[in-house]
Amino acid sequence: MDYKQLIIRGISYSQTQSGAYALLLEHEETHIKLPVVIGNFEAQSISLGLEKDIHPPRPLTHDLFTKFIVSANYELISVIIYQIVDGVFFSNINFKNKANEEEMILDARTSDAVAMAVRFDAPIFTTQQVLNEAGILLELEDVAKEDQPFSETIQTTEDSLRSVSMEELQKLLEEAVKEEDYDTALEIQEEIKRRKKKID
Repeated sequence: MDYKQLIIRGISYSQTQSGAYALLLEHEETHIKLPVVIGNFEAQSISLGLEKDIHPPRPLTHDLFTKFIVSANYELISVIIYQIVDGVFFSNINFKNKANEEEMILDARTSDAVAMAVRFDAPIFTTQQVLNEAGILLELEDVAKEDQPFSETIQTTEDSLRSVSMEELQKLLEEAVKEEDYDTALEIQEEIKRRKKKID
């Protein structure tokens, strides 16, 4: 089957479901977007998997499963979003044993599959049928907004952070991680990165 590769374009608050988030995937060649509604925990886990600079004091479920996969001598080679039924996406996670090349396929929620994929830097694919059924082509103005860095789509306190010193930012970052408030931690991390780029 001719699978279409997707990239993660961003995560934002869902406009349709209270307390949920929208994971925005995109087919780079056509710019067709695939919005997937996910929960708060999964949104947080995907964010942390992408950021890689922030390490929770205790492993999240996806981190624990990642360690198990590696310990079992497997690697995650791809995620395929193969079907959508009544607005629900169905996905497979494809694994391969490093020793004997044996392949294993597990059915998974799309949010969990993506959270795992980012931890292995594995590609995410879908079918043309799924793109035809659930894909949207945003207007040029909207595409420009979505093209901003991933981290900016989840920032909510950017202005207040800009008035804080670097020393205070580091303390706030440590405190946020300690309290397992990863959304805030990601915002602080981005502000620190922004300032370091200015210095460089």
